[in-house]
Amino acid sequence: MLTVDQLKEMLSAIEADNIERTVSVSNTDKFGEAICAFSNDMPNHRGPGYLLIGVRDDGTLSGLTVTDELLKNLGGIRSDGNVLPQPQTNVAKFSLDGGGVAVVEVYPSILPPVRYRGRVYIRVGPRRAIANEQEERVLTERRVAMARSFDAQPCIESTLDELALGQFDAYRREAVDTETILSNHRTVEQQLASLRLYDPERACPTHAGILLFGKNPCFFLPGAYVQYLKLPGTDLTDEPDDQAEISGDLHSVLRELEGRLKLLVHTKMRAVNKLQEELLPDYPEWALRELLMNAVMHRNYDSNSPIRFYAFSDHIEIQSPGGLYGEATRENFPSRNSYRNPVIAEAMKSLGFVNRFGYGVLRAQALLAENGNLPAEFEFDEHSVLVKIYRRMK
Repeated sequence: MLTVDQLKEMLSAIEADNIERTVSVSNTDKFGEAICAFSNDMPNHRGPGYLLIGVRDDGTLSGLTVTDELLKNLGGIRSDGNVLPQPQTNVAKFSLDGGGVAVVEVYPSILPPVRYRGRVYIRVGPRRAIANEQEERVLTERRVAMARSFDAQPCIESTLDELALGQFDAYRREAVDTETILSNHRTVEQQLASLRLYDPERACPTHAGILLFGKNPCFFLPGAYVQYLKLPGTDLTDEPDDQAEISGDLHSVLRELEGRLKLLVHTKMRAVNKLQEELLPDYPEWALRELLMNAVMHRNYDSNSPIRFYAFSDHIEIQSPGGLYGEATRENFPSRNSYRNPVIAEAMKSLGFVNRFGYGVLRAQALLAENGNLPAEFEFDEHSVLVKIYRRMK
């Protein structure tokens, strides 16, 4: 994070294209657009941009008192799912003569173009603007050279014919704002590339494109399915009551998982008093959903192993290939996380399967406690993550 002396220099740098000033403390759209623009780093500074709150356009201070609530709201922008892919930011406050300053430090994304509510914002000199088609293309080409995550890399053996483009058209209406779509004159390849689903240099879909819209994703990614078993007892060697290999495009897989979750949850009635009864599910459905979606989002798709979703008589196990990733460790899980598959995470948010980033496990644990279940147990090794969720017994 920058120092006080660096901040003072920024206050006087009126024409800088890596600095935006505002006196507003509640204009969330303005904050989100600025963070999006700095993430895209159109000038290619390859360094952070700074949103300065409590500073007038001429660099003078407004006399702001920086509250914890303001800092919390600014920090929440990175995980609320409106800026996609998720931006990398730091938030801090400074106390200067004349007032306080809240600073959001925004790092360039390795997966441009970044969108805020479906629009690509960039910096053009000292002002913010919506990117035109040529500017989006520049950002897309820059991303091809920088892409590090497996889901953003090209699926070399595939071609455009491997994608169900009708499904992409429906997804595009969720991921891109309507005005941009109506003014769009780009080829389908360019449209796919702008959402990190196609590699124009290699002329093939990315792994995320195959996972989301592939006609047969498992042909290219053999482990991209969910192995489901429903067992009558507590032993994996029991003859299963039900079993399935859930595969296909990711949207279809997630919908089928939601349907099977509903069938697993059984609800009983318990009398609270003579006039009132309450419903008591053996599992809170949304806790199971959060943990299962988390497994799909964070798994290692480079592995040939599937996600294992096993329902025993007294508990449920969800095992996903790939250990903890990035900043996440045994000691800081689940308060810290990194996204192994940022393009897949973005798609799951756009499709409505994820509400907010970074809170799935915490929310699941809270729902389990509220329902009277034991906390979910997590086991980690370098190859997989296993979570066990125990049935509510009373």
